[in-house]
Order: sequence, then structure tokens, then C-alpha cells
Amino acid sequence: MTSPKRNKAKIVNGPGGYILQDVPHLIDYLPDLHAYPNPLQDNPAYSVVKQYFVDADDSVPEKIVVHKDGPRGIHFRRAGPRQKVYFDSDEVHACIVTCGGLCPGLNTVIREIVSSLSCMYGVNRILGIDGGYRGFYAKNTIPLDSKVVNDIHKRGGTILGTSRGGHDTAKIVDSIQDRGINQVYIIGGDGTQRGASVIYEEIRRRGLKVAVVGIPKTIDNDIPVIDRSFGFDTAVEEAQRAINAAHVEAESNENGIGFVKLMGRYSELLLLIKKAKPGFIAMYATLASRDVDCCLIPESPFYLEGEGGLLEFIERRLKENGHMVIVLAEGAGQDLMSKSMESNTLEDASGNKLLKDVGLWLSQSIKDHFKKNKMEMNLKYIDPTYMIRAVPSNASDNVYCSLLAQSAVHGAMAGYTGYTSGLVNGRQTYIPYYRITEKQNHVVITDRMWARLLSSTNQPSFLGPKDIPEEKKELPVTPLPDGEKSDAVVDIPPVTKEVTK
Repeated sequence: MTSPKRNKAKIVNGPGGYILQDVPHLIDYLPDLHAYPNPLQDNPAYSVVKQYFVDADDSVPEKIVVHKDGPRGIHFRRAGPRQKVYFDSDEVHACIVTCGGLCPGLNTVIREIVSSLSCMYGVNRILGIDGGYRGFYAKNTIPLDSKVVNDIHKRGGTILGTSRGGHDTAKIVDSIQDRGINQVYIIGGDGTQRGASVIYEEIRRRGLKVAVVGIPKTIDNDIPVIDRSFGFDTAVEEAQRAINAAHVEAESNENGIGFVKLMGRYSELLLLIKKAKPGFIAMYATLASRDVDCCLIPESPFYLEGEGGLLEFIERRLKENGHMVIVLAEGAGQDLMSKSMESNTLEDASGNKLLKDVGLWLSQSIKDHFKKNKMEMNLKYIDPTYMIRAVPSNASDNVYCSLLAQSAVHGAMAGYTGYTSGLVNGRQTYIPYYRITEKQNHVVITDRMWARLLSSTNQPSFLGPKDIPEEKKELPVTPLPDGEKSDAVVDIPPVTKEVTK
């Protein structure tokens, strides 16, 4: 992936330590663009809504827990419709692409983007890009309208197809330019959003009137800044079904163990081992289930043999209860397997580490231990990974997907570009790409949520004092990418907001 030179971050400073990490706008490089009244002002569905248009000065804080004498901190631009738009409805030619792995809610996002463009803004030309990024230059497009997407939210997967890799910036932007597309909606994880950022930079370099908008998608909930990613709630709900089945199997057999492996993926952790996957689904499914005796995640190292090890804990729990349920997050225990395994060096087309199936390895290790000690044990192994990925989104995720999609469309029509639509502290926001792609979220084992899990399962932490990472205190100001300084910093006086009627 060839990266054009990145433009400087857009920062606005205000009184009291206020910092707005703003998103680009088309007029930043096309200053003579014509603005139009927002057609929503004549939409009967919104005529009864008071102050429907978002105030230009509205922003959302990244952190809501602050000290009384501390700075106001970092903010993001609040999402929503503006009074003026920079696209006439008849000129809009939009496209939608889905990239990466499957996730519940993809079809709902597609449906709501199409519905928002057509029903709210009267847009008639919308294309679906078939098969991920490579579909821009290697496959045919799919015409989309409200009738085509009417009931797709009831299905899993994506009607547009998806793939990993295939990102060729020049070919993609050439295709966008040749087709006359001027709004690009890109649905995918952090790797996909990095690709979207590069596409935006190239479009800006060419001086094209094209809005590039990202919608973050990862079933693992490892995208930073945002409250959660769509599909995560559904994944936790479906994971509980597997845990319930494991519990039934365990209870029904003498010394029964229900062993459930849940998905995750590679995450660069600075504090812990570097070949790991975030354990959010495993942690939340465990907390929701209450039937789990032991939850193992990559962020919390464990060991098998010896005093205080996992095998000793399993023996003790079976003696106490006669059965137990173990939940393993994919990637946990990778360091316990052979360092020379080929899977430690391989990557998929998106650059994610390919890890050996630690669930099969660990379940076999447990079986071997009990066999060696001539102890009876019945272990049932369940891996629901692809079942979870393929289901339709639940009610909560459907609502969330709708809000994400509508916010993305409002932002594009208002001329914003080079951003991701995301939920921050319960409010829809526009987040600059570099904040979404700068790192990955992971479970913090010194946090209260992990402590709640330990108190729920009554499992040992398997950690000594030396294993617990020191949490660095965050500074009130987040540095810009690569330590660069912004040349777009503006000091603003206190603002008296004018209520839009």
C-alpha cells in the first residue's frame, strides 16, 4: 500500500485546555465550493424536531471523568445534519464497500446508508462495490436502491461481498474518478480504515470533490476511541449460547468440562506479550453468562503446570463442583506453545497474525494431564467462531448501525471528509482517521472490569506482582501522529452559542 504524504492534523485550541481534534472539510482544499440549504428542512419527518440541525460549535469530550482543576481535554466534532450541505442531491454519486472479515450488522449499515441517502437527501445514484477494495478495479458494481436493500438487515454477512487485502491506492482512486463517484463509504476494521485514510489523502492530492467516510467494523471491539464497535453486542449474545451449551454438557457428565473457544485477533500490546488477541468478547460473555469457572484471555498470562497453575485449579474446581466451564479467547496461551511454530510468522491478506488453534492445543493438554494422572474427565470442545460472525445483528446493534450510517451520510453531505463515524461517550461523533488507526484496544487487567470478572468466576489471576504491568498515566493532551506539530492550530475565544431555530 503506497502512502501519499499525510496532511497535517486539524487542531483547534480553546480556553480551559479545550482541544478539538477536528476532521477535514472539502473547503480546506476546494475553497470555492458552493453550499446549498439542507433539504432536510423541507422533510416532513423532521419538521417537528426542535433544533434538528447540529450547532457548528458542538463537540463531544473524549473523556468524561475529569478533575475539577484539570483541563477540558480532547473533543471530537459532534455528528449530525448541518444547515448547509456541499452536495446537491442530483449531483451525488455514492458508493459503499465492505472489507475484512464478516461481522453482524454489515447489511444493516449498508441498508441505512442507502436509505439515508435516498429518503433523507433524495440521492438516486448509489453503487455497491463487490468484493472489498479490489472490487473497485477488478469486479462489477451493484446498483443499490431502497427496494434492493429493503430486508437485507435480516440476513447475516454482506450482500456486497468482502475480502482482505487488494488495496491499490492508484487503481482505486482512478476507478472513483472515472466513474464520477463523489461520496465513498468504507466499512471495515482498523486496517480498512488505514486504507481509507490513504484513499482520502490521494483524493485530496488530486483536488477531487470526493468525501471519504469510514464506518468502523470489528467484531472484537478493539478499535480505539469509540465506545464499542457494531456487532460486538450480538457476538457476546451469541457467545452465551455456546457457553450455555458447554455448561449443559459439563453438568451432564462426571467431571465434565465444557471448553469454549471464542474469537479475537492479533493485537500489538505494548504492556504484555506481543502475539495476542483482545479478549473483550470472552470477558463480556463470561460476565453475562455467570456459568463460567475460568476465563482465559491474552492480556492476562497464565501457566499450566505447578502450584497455582491452570491444571491445579481445574483439578480443584472439579473436586468442588464435579464440573466446570472454561472460556478461552483466541490468542491466549500462544506463548505456552512452541516458539518455532510456523503460524507465529505468517499473516493473512490484511496483515493480521495467523495463530495456531490454541483451543485445540490447550484442550488436548488438559486431557493429557488427566490421563497421565489416571483421573476421569470428560471434556467437550466448542468453537462457535464462524457461527457468531455469520448471524444477523440483534436489536441493539441494529439501532447502533442505523445511527452510525445516518451520521456518516449527514457528515458527507455537509462536506466533511477523511473521518470515521463513531460513538464517543454515548454521542455520535466524527473522528479523524489517525485516531482510529493509531493503536488497538485491549483488556486492561488492572481495570475494574477484569476485577469484576475475577470476582464472578472466583478464578485465580495466575499473576505474580512482576506480571502486572505498570499503567502509564495519560497526559491530558494526546500527541499528534509521529510527533508532528499541526500548522492548523487556531486559538478561539469563549463562544456564545446561538440556538438554531
